[in-house]
Amino acid sequence: MAPSKFKSLRHKFNPIHQLIKLVESKPITERIILRILFFITIGGLIYIGLLINDTFVVETPVAGGKLIEGVIGIPRFVNPALAVTKADQDMTALIYAGLMKINEAGNLVPDIADTVTVSADGKTYNIIIKSGILFHDGIPLTAKDVSFTIGLIQNPDLKSSLRGNWSGVTTEIINDTELNIILDEPYTPFIENFTLGILPKHIWGELPIEQITFSQKNTEPIGSGPFFIKKIVRDDTGLITNYLLDRFSKNQTPANLDQIEIKFYQNEDSIVKAFNAKEIFSTTYLPPDFLQTIKTNPKYHIIEVPIPRVFAIFFNQNHSPSLRDIGVRQALAVAINKDDLVNTALIGFGIPISSPVPLNQNKLESESTENKIALGTTTVGEAIAILKENGWNRNTGGLWEKRINKEVVTLNVTIKTANNPLMESAVQNIANSWREIGVEVQVEQFEQTDLLQAVIRPRDFEALLFGIDVNRAIDLYPFWHSSQRADPGLNIANYANIEVDSLLQKARLTQNTEEQNQLITKATEIINSEVPAIFLFVPTMTYVVNDYITPTSITKISKQSERFMNISDWHMNTNKLWNFFR
Repeated sequence: MAPSKFKSLRHKFNPIHQLIKLVESKPITERIILRILFFITIGGLIYIGLLINDTFVVETPVAGGKLIEGVIGIPRFVNPALAVTKADQDMTALIYAGLMKINEAGNLVPDIADTVTVSADGKTYNIIIKSGILFHDGIPLTAKDVSFTIGLIQNPDLKSSLRGNWSGVTTEIINDTELNIILDEPYTPFIENFTLGILPKHIWGELPIEQITFSQKNTEPIGSGPFFIKKIVRDDTGLITNYLLDRFSKNQTPANLDQIEIKFYQNEDSIVKAFNAKEIFSTTYLPPDFLQTIKTNPKYHIIEVPIPRVFAIFFNQNHSPSLRDIGVRQALAVAINKDDLVNTALIGFGIPISSPVPLNQNKLESESTENKIALGTTTVGEAIAILKENGWNRNTGGLWEKRINKEVVTLNVTIKTANNPLMESAVQNIANSWREIGVEVQVEQFEQTDLLQAVIRPRDFEALLFGIDVNRAIDLYPFWHSSQRADPGLNIANYANIEVDSLLQKARLTQNTEEQNQLITKATEIINSEVPAIFLFVPTMTYVVNDYITPTSITKISKQSERFMNISDWHMNTNKLWNFFR
């Protein structure tokens, strides 16, 4: 067919061509109106198309990008059984994977485990491991590796800080992908231990126990986590300054990020300098005063997450007759303005609390007297009124006195605490608040080791300003059950209440979450009513990330290294795709 003839036929059957021909055949007035309508129609169709596109197109993370993270400290034990410092724990979280992990909602979910099933009596945890899980050297991860890791931690010669978490636990290997973890007695919060990174037996099992802490394998680790070590950079003295990690693509769904570089710094000054020089993209190690200067900077995500460490003033009523008076303890609680305390001691990076449970809130809805006492939001006058109502009167020197057991007792308190900037600022704020209501206050500060050995373990204090790690499971038993009053128990207030004992015992046995919450709530109500301590605040982990890195939600973590629990889902690059193409 001749080209001219083909062109003629194409125009003949082209609807747009026919429409234009029809428009152009009309008189000029109609032609102008039809042209306008034509272009309005075309524009409308384009607009509708764009709306449909915006409705169904989803911004989807894609692989690529490099995160550069700043950390204070030098790695020494990048080993789940030995990691104690924040630097070691950060590295361990990236390189190792556990049976379970914490998801974006803050709940425990299987990680390298396919299923975790708890027996009816709460003593046996049946674990089935996902097939095809490999260590970074290509060796399959099996039930033997899980059993080996637990056994290594339990070995007293290793002196692992996690040993107490696994006491009374045995393992039973069924096959390469299945094992049972068996407890002597049921303990519901035990499952929190399943985030422990699994060590490769074929590497660590070759070493005598006494050589493990000295092994170079601690700084050249092999795990099964989302990233593996590509390169280690050391300074002239042999200390590690950088780890370069590559995405490990052979296990489950590979991470979006291609690489992570961890840079290590000696102190806060050096990491602030590196941050300002844009040597790092993200860190949790910036000091609070510097964080305030960048808090509103749109170039960064600033993520604040409460850490379940409860700071409180614990009373030892055996060492002070005045502190045995509940009215005194209530007045001391009322005198503290916790909002001001958080702003002063933590520069705002913390949450005031009112009970031994670290609630994620800074206010209580109720304005009852109990809540005012708990949060310290009432006036100095109300604190003074409580003392008067309980029979205390001021002497000629302006101090409070009361006759107790036929002796005149003067109200004075000695607060003991650690010698560090946070505690220094907090204790001075508290002491000033108590002096304002006429209480004589002395402050004694100790180095951390001395505080533990000379003050806490022998319970040698009247008032102790200290922080206790409650962890995600909110198990109050170690801190408030009467059986834990003597060292090495953690009931440092020497608190004893038969009803609270019963509630806490039941709470750690039940597998019903609602029932557990009710039991803990009832126990805390009793504890609060008796004021064995003044609960002050929980600190927040503050994580600064450059805005072109998109992290997942970080919630309900117990330590800052757990910010990496969902690192595989973080991304730097995205594509826009229709939902059914994802």
